[in-house]
Amino acid sequence: MNEHTRLPTAYETAALDVHHPTPTTPAHMAPLVPMQPGDIPTVASVVLPDGRVVTGYAITPVHPEPVTHKPPVSRAAVNIALGGIGFAAVCGGLFLLTALITALTALITQLVILAAVIFGGWVAVQVFSASGHKGGTTVNIRKAVIKRNHFHS
Repeated sequence: MNEHTRLPTAYETAALDVHHPTPTTPAHMAPLVPMQPGDIPTVASVVLPDGRVVTGYAITPVHPEPVTHKPPVSRAAVNIALGGIGFAAVCGGLFLLTALITALTALITQLVILAAVIFGGWVAVQVFSASGHKGGTTVNIRKAVIKRNHFHS
């Protein structure tokens, strides 16, 4: 397409409205009249020790508002607060100690049960293996005692 056959865009065909602001004066506001300030401060010059001159307006120093003193915190309130914190720490420590004792009790109980099961299993193996076959050495206790523990037959 060449320049003569293209269609104009929407931006090119829109009417261009130009708005110029018009100053308005509100009814409650009086027109501004230039005025000189009523009090022009004096310019002060100060000569520094090295000979330079500093010129400027004298400014009255601004004094800050006096700080209102906070009432001191009573010793009783501090003691009560510290006691509360200490009490909470002791309660938390006792709770942890109780939980630790409970866990150790459970561990010891499980170890005792495990030892009983292992020992019971060992005893059961000894009993059932001895009754299953009659091999091994048989000792006559009466002869052993009579022969003063020499265990001769």
